[in-house]
Amino acid sequence: MRKIAINSKGMSRVRAGHPWVFRSDLLSGSVDDGEAVHVVDQSGKPAGTAFYSAGSQIALRFFDRRHVEASPDYFRAKFQKAVALRERLYPGAAAVRLCFGESDGIPALVVDRYGPVVVIQTLAPGPEMLKDDIVSWCMDLTDVGAVVERNDPKVRSLERLPLITGTLRGDVPPELAITEGGCRLGVDVLCGQKTGAFLDQRDNRDLAASRARGRVLDAFCYRGWFSLRAAVRAERVTAVDAADEAVAAVKEGALVLGLHNVDAVCANAFDYLRECDLRGERFDMTILDPPAFAKNKAALGAARRGYKEINLRAIRLAEPGGTVFTFSCSYHMSEDDFLETVASAASDAGRRVSVERRLSQSLDHPILLGFPESAYLKGLMLRVE
Repeated sequence: MRKIAINSKGMSRVRAGHPWVFRSDLLSGSVDDGEAVHVVDQSGKPAGTAFYSAGSQIALRFFDRRHVEASPDYFRAKFQKAVALRERLYPGAAAVRLCFGESDGIPALVVDRYGPVVVIQTLAPGPEMLKDDIVSWCMDLTDVGAVVERNDPKVRSLERLPLITGTLRGDVPPELAITEGGCRLGVDVLCGQKTGAFLDQRDNRDLAASRARGRVLDAFCYRGWFSLRAAVRAERVTAVDAADEAVAAVKEGALVLGLHNVDAVCANAFDYLRECDLRGERFDMTILDPPAFAKNKAALGAARRGYKEINLRAIRLAEPGGTVFTFSCSYHMSEDDFLETVASAASDAGRRVSVERRLSQSLDHPILLGFPESAYLKGLMLRVE
């Protein structure tokens, strides 16, 4: 294997546990895009083994702090270990993230399972070169019947990789659904958001479903997995999303489950929250799970205003003793920044609000210490007096 040398700044990141080294920190080495390389410091001392990306500013993605021979069998063993971990965390789960990239030691690889279908994303040249092997591992190490690639995230363009979606092995059932918390939930692995659903909210959906009562408002509901889970216990659930196809999916999901207490509304969530406030409506539980408002640091100011607005409305809409589940998946907004923004909203709403729990992503999305990018989802369970 060929070698690449990095400077002291890059070594500082590696020693701190961060798996990325940027192009500006490279000192030497000429290798191929996607190649696995041995990394050394400026004195030639071994620093680890990484994938090289020719087009990205993230030039190196470490997968081992030793110099190892990065064969397909080496990565198969890592993938097998990741799959075994999920079976321990969620035995027999129908829907689960099987591999979370750097957190599982295979950088830029995402593998999600939805019942009989596995969805993969190879988001950098390194795992892209292993794609055929990854498909084989999925078929060999699980009992699924189909493998789909959802290689349509824009980040692939930064890696000079094409945007592709399609079935790589087997056939996807025409009406794919999984069971979570006793509820049958529909999934669109070919056209849905992310790989088909938001598996990172699994544990939070369990918690919200256990607390559901009275009137529930689910803003930014997407396919309504929070809504449908909550509707089993709540008196009435209102699910709001701006996309027609999302609202249709909620209605279909409620019909399949025989739930007659779900109202699916196609509307801008900001506008809907404001209108409910003006009408003086009240809810026993409100769920705010918006898309990322801050895609980059430059958008952080606008994101704070957006998060404050929706949380201000949700707090004002709460019945005394009511609950608000609020989330941010914007990596650039820190947990402390999010808490400060929600606190400001509570102050402006003139309500006494306490944090019952701080929330994060589900356990199948492990957070790697030294790699803050892996801890992207933050949330709060609030009690409003």
